[in-house]
Amino acid sequence: MIFGNIKNLKEYSFLENKILECFEYAKNNDLKTFEKGSYQIDGDRLFVNIVEYETKNKEDRFWEAHKDYLDLHLMLDGCEQIDLNFISNLELGEYVKKDDYQALEGDNNSFVILNNEDFLICFPNDGHMTAIAYKKAQKIKKAIFKIKI
Repeated sequence: MIFGNIKNLKEYSFLENKILECFEYAKNNDLKTFEKGSYQIDGDRLFVNIVEYETKNKEDRFWEAHKDYLDLHLMLDGCEQIDLNFISNLELGEYVKKDDYQALEGDNNSFVILNNEDFLICFPNDGHMTAIAYKKAQKIKKAIFKIKI
């Protein structure tokens, strides 16, 4: 997992071109104006989901990981906590191939707080629990880039 802020992108020049392409897309498109939904950038190789939701108590959330795609979470508006752990530290549940969704159970070993323009890249071994309220529940808007690996 990689956590950062788009204001410091020059520090991340080592990232693969597929990931840097997401930041270029965000720079060239005002994602805050996008409606909720999924937007193809390059077929199933690269697309972005725009989500809006109310953050919740941790007890009301769930773990997930993905095998076929990297997730690049880019906060557009608001603040949320994302709990993290490696899938090797979690109990694996069912994998749903059509949704690229790996169910997981267990506890976090770290977390990040995403504020505006912060990003988090989750690789296949990175379990993540999103939409956790930080200090108080709030509505957030976020872009989640899906990068085929």
